[in-house]
Amino acid sequence: MPPRIFDISRTMQAGMAVWPGDTPFALHTELEIARGASVNLTSLTLSSHTGTHIDAPRHFLHDDLPVDQLPLAPYIGPATVVTVNREHGPLTPADFPGLDWSRVRRLLVHSPASDLPPEQFPLEFLYPSPELADFLGRHGVVLFGSDAPSMDEVDSKTLPGHKALRRNGIAILEGLLFQNVPDGEYELVALPLKIARGDGSPVRAVLLARQPEA
Repeated sequence: MPPRIFDISRTMQAGMAVWPGDTPFALHTELEIARGASVNLTSLTLSSHTGTHIDAPRHFLHDDLPVDQLPLAPYIGPATVVTVNREHGPLTPADFPGLDWSRVRRLLVHSPASDLPPEQFPLEFLYPSPELADFLGRHGVVLFGSDAPSMDEVDSKTLPGHKALRRNGIAILEGLLFQNVPDGEYELVALPLKIARGDGSPVRAVLLARQPEA
């Protein structure tokens, strides 16, 4: 039996929430079969951080790696989904009681942000503290993802969460959607587009339900 696939990506659509002041998503019709063209053809207007996306280190560190130079391995492989029911504030190791860290390679945090309507941007949300980032680094975690729009509070200028994750070699995945996804262990696939000098990229993120061990 093939594994069950959970799509944890947000739908790209007009009116979807974007970071305050960022470029709204728009789909423009260029050609239409109904109007005599041989094909339907659209163009897109969007930010590189629209919807479900990765942050390249270049996004928050001027001379660091852009999207096209990132290793792809962190975005493919075993992942653990954990629900944290708090609505906002910094996450610490204490928010994950009983979690067997020896089994966690990619940590995906499901919070109340997944329950918001697609047009609503959360001005308060959960984000990793530097303490958590250092803890994850010591335990060999290679990616941190969540349904929040950022790794720092919305008005942060110094971005300590982003920078602590980078210091520990942990890839960043933001804007996930965990509707009807049970907590547990999965295989994650969330590859960025190959954008030269890119600071971020939308992804189609999916979870494959892992087969039980024989």
